[in-house]
Amino acid sequence: MPSSGQLPDEENADIDVSTSVRMRCLCFNTVPSTRVWFEGFPDELHSLRTERENLPDEVQPGTTYENVTVRWRARARAVEQAYLDIEEGELEEEDEASDE
Repeated sequence: MPSSGQLPDEENADIDVSTSVRMRCLCFNTVPSTRVWFEGFPDELHSLRTERENLPDEVQPGTTYENVTVRWRARARAVEQAYLDIEEGELEEEDEASDE
């Protein structure tokens, strides 16, 4: 299991946020700059999914897009560091060293 990164669809999430928006028409004067990130301790697994209808991934300034739908979903799961250590064998090595 990765210590940080992609949360597989079949795994449960601690946080699951989704939204959807529909527009009759949409026009951008400038190309927007967007960014989504996850921060947290302990480490986390996450996934992001965006579905667009009638809207390209890279929009063009001054272009009018009609009958647009955008669906967005973000999922994350907190991962306990001890669990990650066990997966990586680190705790077992520490226990063996402390037994000596």
